[in-house]
Amino acid sequence: MDPLSAILAFSLAAGVLTLTPGLDTALVLRTATVEGARPAMAAGIGISAGCLAWGLVAAVGLGAVLAVSDLAYRVLQAAGAAYLVWLGAGMLWAAIRPGDAAGRLAAPGAGAAGRGGWFARGLMTNLLNPKVGVFYVSFLPQFIPDGVPVVAFSIGLAAIHAVMGIAWFAALTAATRPIATLLRRPAVLRGIDGVTGAVLIGFGLRLALDRRG
Repeated sequence: MDPLSAILAFSLAAGVLTLTPGLDTALVLRTATVEGARPAMAAGIGISAGCLAWGLVAAVGLGAVLAVSDLAYRVLQAAGAAYLVWLGAGMLWAAIRPGDAAGRLAAPGAGAAGRGGWFARGLMTNLLNPKVGVFYVSFLPQFIPDGVPVVAFSIGLAAIHAVMGIAWFAALTAATRPIATLLRRPAVLRGIDGVTGAVLIGFGLRLALDRRG
């Protein structure tokens, strides 16, 4: 496989992965509808930065530790699961608590932290998921041609994935704008927070209970 063919093949595979609905999509959609476009894009950029960071870790070989060390995997797994449950619980509390602040998270840093807070949430959502690290360790090497600088080429592929993610999150955010007024009704905001909070808790529990294959 030559470099151009590798890039094209990776781009196709990464595009499919990017468009597959999952935790990242749910988080960005919720943020766009409840918090607004700029916080949503901050979360999306944070998620993409997490992918880029995992790509860098995998490129220099550190990500292989997760593939071979059960302890390292389990520690990161527990931290990631706890984080998702904590974030989801904050959204559930925002949905059921009295008052008119349904659109704000109970989690520290919401509102006051602004876009920086959502960037951090998106980043940590990916960095604390050991499956992302193992995925990059096993996935990237399949698209590394012979004779190329491995680290630089791997980081380049991860950057392609990150850019695709940002473009996808921008499209999702833009799609919510025409109905922004409807989505910002208090009852709708509470419903969005409740559903997304439950989804995040579900992902967290699934991660916590996952048995490594």
